[in-house]
Amino acid sequence: MPVTDPISDYLTQIRNALTANHRWVDIPASNMKKRISLILKHEKYIKDFILINDGKQGLIRVYLRYGKDGAPIIEGLKRVSRPGRRQYVKSTDIPRVLGGLGIAVMSTPIGVVTDKIARKYNVGGEVLCHIW
Repeated sequence: MPVTDPISDYLTQIRNALTANHRWVDIPASNMKKRISLILKHEKYIKDFILINDGKQGLIRVYLRYGKDGAPIIEGLKRVSRPGRRQYVKSTDIPRVLGGLGIAVMSTPIGVVTDKIARKYNVGGEVLCHIW
């Protein structure tokens, strides 16, 4: 069955794995999901991720990160722009997630970046999701 919103599916699989206290989760790969995983690793929301070749499109194994008390580092994931309702913002209107404590992942002309990088380069684009 084809997935109509792969980014939402990606976020849901991570959310479900965190709820079940899994160490990692395997997700079907795409270039967009690889880039979002790279952002999550760079911002220290996940430990790491690896690409697994399964002879088809491949898998991304995302290693989840937990605090010393066993609570997940990622407290929330929210899909903002959906296939039925895209959310585009100008460079002056880029949202701040929890007053700067979280990140907004955006698709911009310079690539898939965080809200901080989009502000730095003064570019707008589509707000994909919020992570805190």
